[in-house]
Order: sequence, then structure tokens, then C-alpha cells
Amino acid sequence: MQNQVNMPDVVGICKSQCIPIDYLAKNDFEKKARDIRSQGVIAEIEEFQYSYLEDVLALPKEKYPVILFLDSLNDPQNLGSILRTAGCFGGFAVVLPKHDSVEVTEAVLRVAQGGENYVPVIKVTNLAVAVDKAKKAGYWVSGAVMEGGDSLTDTSLNFPLGVIIGSEGFGIRPGLINHIDFKITLPMKGAALSFNAAVAAALFCYEVTRQRASS
Repeated sequence: MQNQVNMPDVVGICKSQCIPIDYLAKNDFEKKARDIRSQGVIAEIEEFQYSYLEDVLALPKEKYPVILFLDSLNDPQNLGSILRTAGCFGGFAVVLPKHDSVEVTEAVLRVAQGGENYVPVIKVTNLAVAVDKAKKAGYWVSGAVMEGGDSLTDTSLNFPLGVIIGSEGFGIRPGLINHIDFKITLPMKGAALSFNAAVAAALFCYEVTRQRASS
């Protein structure tokens, strides 16, 4: 924490959780902060810990989260936004492939704004294998496609659900399409464009949450 910064709430929380506080002179603090918009406070945290798909699938079925399978997502801003959205709604998990995909980085966490603390984030070697494991555990897996799928707002989603969301530029890879149970399309009456991955995920999260709250 920068010397002369008055943040009693932050100090009080740290003391209540037995978190040590260091006070630095302005020049020393700025060297450590570099270009981070810190507002006078920086926290040193442990490296992000991924969850395990097996732990999620071992939950009682009534506690299954909706799983967002993110296929080859490469934009850290989109991933951070998805984690924040999923954290706000609650009841979601995110699965990322190890290869050809963004990871949970500092840039992602800045956008997530703490959402990552409320969403299990799982990294797997093969996304298709992860999808099949979920299906064997009782999930139905849908794919978000630009056209040709069932309308999101007209489809009942009150069951153990996984949603595959494709990359920003290419959508769902052809090899994964063979593993889905049904396709869903977001209704669009405007320009012949597509929502980016973060917006598409937010719309799916909202509709699933809305349906489950009213059931």
C-alpha cells in the first residue's frame, strides 16, 4: 500500500483476515505498480488454481453447474468478461482447452474483477473428450451456432446443460460439432453479423438463469 493513502476499509479487511500490510513510499510503490491502475493498493496473490472436471461431475446432479465449453477462445478480454458474467449469475463452470486457447492470465483477471472466485475454471487436454465425459455424467451439450439451430428463447434448458461457444473468428471447430446433442441460435433481426464470444455467453447465461428461476 502506498504511504499516505487513507483506505480504512481495505486496512480493516486485511487485519480481520490476518493479511500482512506493507506501506511503501510513493516512488517505491510506483516502481512496483508500473502501469497498473492501483489507486494506491496492490495485492500479491497466489498463482491462479484451475479446478478439475472430475470434481464438478462428482457433484449431486441437482447441484450441477451449467458448463461453458470455450472452444479456442483467444481474446483475454472475452474470457475475463465471461468469467465476470458467469460469476454474477452463479451456477456456471468454464472449461478451456490447454492448446490454442487463452489461459487465465493477469489481463483476464483484471477484466473478471473477482468473478473467477465464483466460477470453477477447468483446463483440459482435449475439449471433445471433456464434452463426452460430461455427457456420460448426464449432461446434454448444445452448440451455439450463427444459424440453423433452435432459437435460444424458444428452447427449454432446465436440465444438466453444457454449451459450446466457439472462437471469435471461426466458431465451433467441425470436429466438436459431432459431439453436440443440439444446436442453439441467438435470435438476431438486425445486421448479418455475429455476437462476439463474451456477448453470446452472457446471453446464454441470462436465458438459462431466467428459465431456472421461473421453473
